[in-house]
Amino acid sequence: MRYIDPKLLERVNRWLTPFFDDQTQHEIKEMIAHDPEGLEDSFYKNLAFGTGGMRGIMGVGDNRINKYTLGKNTQGLSQYLKAQFPTETIKVAIAYDCRHNSKSLARTVAEVFSANGIRVYLFSDLRPTPELSFAVRHLGCQCGIVLTASHNPPEYNGYKVYWKDGGQLVPPQDGEIIKIINELSYTDIQFEANPSLISTIDTEVDDAFAEASVKHGSFGTSSEAKKNLKIVFTSLHGTSITMVPKVLKQAGYTNVDVVEEQALPNGDFPTVASPNPEEPEALSMALEIAERTGADIVIGTDPDCDRLGIAVRNEEGALALLNGNQAMVVKTHFLLEQWKNAGKLNGQQFIASTIVSTPMMRRLADDYGVIYMEGLTGFKWIAKMVKDHPELEFIGGGEESFGYMVGDFVRDKDAVTATLLACEIAAQKKAAGSSLYEYLQELYENYGYYQEHLVSLVKKGKKGSEEIADMMKALRENPFTEIAGSKVTRMEDYANGTVTYVNTGEKEALDIPNSNVLIYVTEDGSKIAARPSGTEPKIKFYMSVNSGDAPSNSASLQDKIDRIKKHLNLS
Repeated sequence: MRYIDPKLLERVNRWLTPFFDDQTQHEIKEMIAHDPEGLEDSFYKNLAFGTGGMRGIMGVGDNRINKYTLGKNTQGLSQYLKAQFPTETIKVAIAYDCRHNSKSLARTVAEVFSANGIRVYLFSDLRPTPELSFAVRHLGCQCGIVLTASHNPPEYNGYKVYWKDGGQLVPPQDGEIIKIINELSYTDIQFEANPSLISTIDTEVDDAFAEASVKHGSFGTSSEAKKNLKIVFTSLHGTSITMVPKVLKQAGYTNVDVVEEQALPNGDFPTVASPNPEEPEALSMALEIAERTGADIVIGTDPDCDRLGIAVRNEEGALALLNGNQAMVVKTHFLLEQWKNAGKLNGQQFIASTIVSTPMMRRLADDYGVIYMEGLTGFKWIAKMVKDHPELEFIGGGEESFGYMVGDFVRDKDAVTATLLACEIAAQKKAAGSSLYEYLQELYENYGYYQEHLVSLVKKGKKGSEEIADMMKALRENPFTEIAGSKVTRMEDYANGTVTYVNTGEKEALDIPNSNVLIYVTEDGSKIAARPSGTEPKIKFYMSVNSGDAPSNSASLQDKIDRIKKHLNLS
């Protein structure tokens, strides 16, 4: 046998006891004999909760998604729920996506909850993640789980936990639950199900969610305008096929071409390199159909249907992809205008975004006299804002990574309602002789030109994690004083919660939870953020530039981004 670090071997040997099934033990023995690097990566740490819950590669070991790691999570969560709600009948809703093993893992999770005396509502088949968030409150549950890895590659799966408000877990609850989980042994997992406590849910929740989505995503668009809007939609082999076409039809949109080759749910995502609507290639099949049919708008959603990519006709009639920031400001401005026209703005409303998204959101809030709130990456923080401020009305909000949330009936990013909202905007603008693209240009003319860019560096495995840590350490210990010819005015380090003003050296506290994010702001208004992904083996660099109040164009802003990338050695 090849040499294995004793501490690693101790972790491995726990999985070679009779509690673990024969197939699991066989796979471990094969790795011991033939794949020492795979063995180390599978066992060197416990899979951790990140930005969007727990996400990882499926397989055997502590650092993998499997029935034992998810069983242990569920056992710990069961014990926490029983301690938090000692006098209540505890109810949990569970959904899952199109990925390999999602259905069986969801069943395992349901069985562990039921073995702990907890009533479970399990969706009969795959459903969008936002529908799970809705179902938690609709069914009066204390908790919800969705088995999904969003847009990650096919070998991944994940486990997202929602609380009774419909939002994902946030501190300190996540830490309290993780502490309980870490104190458990795998042998503490109760796998023996109580079938009487597991109920299947289906159309009753579907119909309620669709009705709510139509209600919150519709804004008085005429029937004629809806009929005249030509839409191409793709679910990218994911869960949105179960809900988006239904909601569009229910809202009155009948001129919809669904990309049939991508309509069948499939965890291999066979027609795309990546099922990520952030990447232009993912929408290429839909764009081809749109060109043939003369469609006005193309929309594609990721596998769990919480994010959407949009393409619309530009001034030359060509289809242009919007980035997440552009889609966010268009949707937010439209919502603000609807609220204003309805006489509903009185200073007790807010919109929200994240620290790595476009500063243009703040400009919109100031213009309409509403409150702007900004949080860490991840919609769990926007849901927390809603929960923490019941005295305020939430209008809408989003983040640069193509997520958007309309109102608060869902407490997570929701590509179902956001798709309808995008179609409402496009239909109304087309009926008025304009377009969604022209609308975006008008916003730039009114609020200044903004342009954003994202660079993601993939760093896989244990070695990759160490490289990412070293990169963040270097950025902190050797900070930039200027970037692409513009002096750095302040550095925001969210790991220690401080802002440093470079000219004076003064520091002040950031009123936001700590996170491994570093942001530089320069004299010309550029913003550069570095952040390890919480859901993928990546480090991400976010760049935002703007023209201020001076005239500009996309070419000059792109030149500024190119110079920043070169300065950071990212080009």
